[in-house]
Order: sequence, then structure tokens, then C-alpha cells
Amino acid sequence: MRNPFQTPFAAVFTNEVLLNSKRVAPYVLAVFFASNAVLWWGWGPAVGLGWATNADFYIQRNMGAFSFILGLPIFTAVIMGDVVLRDFRLDVDPIIFSKPVGRGSYVLGKFLGNFFVLVCCQSAFAITYFLLQWVPFSGMVVLPLRIVPYFKHFFFIVVISHLVLAAVYFTAGTLSRNSRVVSALAASFYPAYIAYQLLLKSLPRIVGVISDPLGWSAQFGLGPGIWNMSADFLNQYVVTYGLDAYVNRASMIIVTALCLLIVYLRFRIEPMKQRSDVHFSKLMLSEAPEKVAYSGPSYGLSDFPPEALSVRDRITLPKVTSTQGPPATLYKIVAAMAVEFRLLRTERGLMVLIPLTLILSFFSVPFSRIATEVSYSVTSAGNTANMLLLLLGCVIVFYTGEAMHRDRELKSQPVVWSTPASNSVLLLSKCFIMTVLSLSLVVAGGLTTIVAQIMRGHTPIDFSAYLIINGVVVVPSIVFMTSLVVALNVLLRNKYLTYVVAFGTGAVLFYLYSNGYNHWLYNPVIYRLWKYSDLTGVTILGYRLYCLVVAAVCLAFAHIFFERKS
Repeated sequence: MRNPFQTPFAAVFTNEVLLNSKRVAPYVLAVFFASNAVLWWGWGPAVGLGWATNADFYIQRNMGAFSFILGLPIFTAVIMGDVVLRDFRLDVDPIIFSKPVGRGSYVLGKFLGNFFVLVCCQSAFAITYFLLQWVPFSGMVVLPLRIVPYFKHFFFIVVISHLVLAAVYFTAGTLSRNSRVVSALAASFYPAYIAYQLLLKSLPRIVGVISDPLGWSAQFGLGPGIWNMSADFLNQYVVTYGLDAYVNRASMIIVTALCLLIVYLRFRIEPMKQRSDVHFSKLMLSEAPEKVAYSGPSYGLSDFPPEALSVRDRITLPKVTSTQGPPATLYKIVAAMAVEFRLLRTERGLMVLIPLTLILSFFSVPFSRIATEVSYSVTSAGNTANMLLLLLGCVIVFYTGEAMHRDRELKSQPVVWSTPASNSVLLLSKCFIMTVLSLSLVVAGGLTTIVAQIMRGHTPIDFSAYLIINGVVVVPSIVFMTSLVVALNVLLRNKYLTYVVAFGTGAVLFYLYSNGYNHWLYNPVIYRLWKYSDLTGVTILGYRLYCLVVAAVCLAFAHIFFERKS
């Protein structure tokens, strides 16, 4: 009898698990998720509101927040996006496909092997949160030992939600053979999902129940008004999943199966052509020329014919310029930015990113007359600025990581590093081109917001409000985020590790900012620290100067620790 663990599917599955065990990203994810379980357990709202940390309601609440707030859709793309692409990029596909592996075993083994690793990383949150029941904490309400709710809610909310997201990213990466398409999908997830939730309010409820990947429309056992109940009621409340929740989860499993079926039907393993005949090349030897002549160098002008002299007189000598000094360095940076721009134009993700920016900017303008702080221009510009900063943060992390590691992945790094350019040219060109890309999206978003404001009749237009908000809030924040991500890529030297650290740090800071811990020392983007009336004051301008100084320090660290030595 054949050993089931020696089947092609089992071999591919086991190989993926072993390969991921040698990568840094899964371990960093597991540690990050476990640390957030500790943070949410001891410093969440449970102590202040009297909620029991192991109550069924609170466990379900934290699993839902864990599935969305921590950026898990983006981390899912990191694990699942380049599963098949990695084999082709490393040129190991001929070795794999020379084995008796069918496309069904290959596709399913690749998907399930990496998704198993992803679930293991995510389970660090649930396991840590489960073990914290035995840890005493002052002022915390703890019920008797619970086991089933942790794993029930983890599977129902987290695993199935990210099963369908993993299938979408896996399908996009496998069929396009381009990791940038997956990066664009991951970067656009949050804005697209928020816009999708707003759209569902005008559609029948069954549409959201069937199509919502995270299950918010199905409510997942939490009825209306549950958040207004007392702590004693919530501590004894048992979360039960209704028919809507089961329909939603079943539809997500069906969508996953359809995605894998599409990959199976579209994916092709081309076998190597067998050749029965052997072709030999013929070596032809030609006869020696009849006469070999050599003319030594002649330094006299009399040796040149008159035609050569006339041609020589018309030759213009090239202009020799210095390769040192600030002007030459600036010229090199501009030339390097032109190369980066041409490479950036080939990114397929821009086809999704630009329309997404325009759509989100259009919806940032209120549809009806509302009470405004100063004017509709201030409200609309502020909404667009906050939305774009969140989107641009994701874009900068992904696109800068691709730009910083592109040369190494394409094996052209020795050629680039052999050019007579300093490290500052190689680093600043990538930093500046990402800044220009981000500013271009800001300009496009601002113009779209102005058009939307005119269409909805919220006039007059205050152009100074757009200039002040974008100039004081958005532009320095973009410079800071770009410089920080460049420094992280240089220091960590692994784009996936940089993704994890960047988004993990952003999630923790966002959690702290939302709970009132938003001091300007660790809040360079001044999230919730500004009002329009204060943007021209000395205090805000000091905050922005601090932001630019931190950006300069990040670039200095990147230049010092850059791997290439000038």
C-alpha cells in the first residue's frame, strides 16, 4: 500500500512548510501577534469598563478586531502572494515539474502549505490570549477557565475570513506572475473595504451577508444594541451564530473553492520536450587570408589623405564635465530618478491605485449639508488628507520595498553597484521618486475632491484650505514615511521582514493614537493633533520641523548602513 505521506500533494505541502520554517517573516509575525494579545489583554478597554477578559463576548470582539485592525489582510498577502512566483523567480520550476507532480497537487499543495503556516502564525494570538487566563492583573475581571470560545471564534472569524483572502491573493499572484499586482491589491484592501461597507448600506442586506469577506454584515452573533448593555450582562452573554453567519462562512468557502478551481484550469505545467534526434554543430575552418598587412601608428599629418583631413576638421570634440561636486551629484540623482520612473511606469498596480485614489477622494466629500467646523472645503480637504495618509502609508511600504530590492531579485545589482555613483545617489533617487509618486496621488485626490465639492453644491471653494492642509499635514508626513521605510529596508535587508515591522509598528501606533496616547514625540504625522485653526501656528510648525529632522536622521542611517561600499 502506498504511503499517503509520500503522495505528490503531501510532498509539495511538506516542502512549503519546511521552506517557510527557514524564513524570518513567519517567526516575526508570530511574535508580533503574541505581543498584541498581551497588549490587548492588559491594556485594552476591559479593565476600565469592567468586562471579563475571558468572557465569550470579549473573546469574540477581540478576534474580530484581530482579523481587521492588525493589518492581517496585508500580512496574508505577504505569505500567500508569491507562492508560485517564487519557484519561477528562483528558476527551480524545471526541477519541480520534472517530477511526477500534477498541476492539481502542485496548486493545492502550494496553497494549503502556505495557508497552514499563516494559520500557525495567527494562532499565536489565540494561544497567548488563552494562556493569559492564568496571569493575575490588578483590577481585571476573570471568569472561570474557558477553552472552547477561544478556538471556536478564532476558526469562525479569523481562519475562514483569511482563507478567502488568501485564495484571492494566491490567484492574483499565480495567474499574473507579478508580485506587484498582489501588493496593489493588499494596499487597496482597507480603502476598498470601507467604500464597500458604505455601498452596502444602500443594497439589500442579503448582498452583504453573501459577499462580505470579514463577515461584518452578518454581525456574527452580536445583535443590535449589544454595546450599550451593562458589564454584568456582557460577561454572562453567550455569543451564538445565526443563519446569516453560517451562510456568510459557507459562501466564503465556496469563493475559495472557485478561486482554486480557476487557478487549476488556467495554470499550465509545460512538460519538457523530448528529442529523439541529436543535432551536432559543425565546426568550419576557413583558409587563411592571402595577405595580412599591419600598418603601424603614424603621427604625421602627411600620412592622412585630404578626405580624412577634411572629415577630421569637422569632428566636434565631446564636452568634458566634472564627475565630482554637488552639480554632478544632482545630475546623477536626476538621471537615476528617470530610470526609476521608467521602471515605475511598468507597475500594473498603478492601474488600480490611481482609480482607487480618485474614488476614495470623491467619496470623502459629504453627500448632504452637515455642520462644519470652518467650511466645507476644510472638512473635505481634511477627510481626503486623513484617507490619503492611510492609503499612501501602504503604498510607500510596498512600492519602496519593491524598488529597494528589485535589483537584487533581478540579479542586476552588480551592474548597478558598479556605476560611478555614490550611495546617496542610489538611495535618494528611490526616496525621491516615491515621494513624487505620493505627491502626484495627493494632487489627483485634491483635484477630485474639489470637483466633487462643486458637483454637490458645497461652494464656495476655499483653495487656501487645500494648500494649507496638504502642505502642512500631508507633505511632511509623506517625506517622513518614505525616509523611514528606506531606512528600514537598508537596516533589515529583507523586504518581507520590512513589511511586517512597518505594518506592525503602524498598527501598534494607531492603537495608541486611538486611545489618546498621541504625543508628538512618537506621532510625527500629527494624527489627531491638529485643527485647521492651528495649522499656521508656531506649535504645529515646530511639530513639522521635528518630522523633517527625523526624516533626515533616517536617511543618514540608511546612508551609513547601506550594504554597498563606495
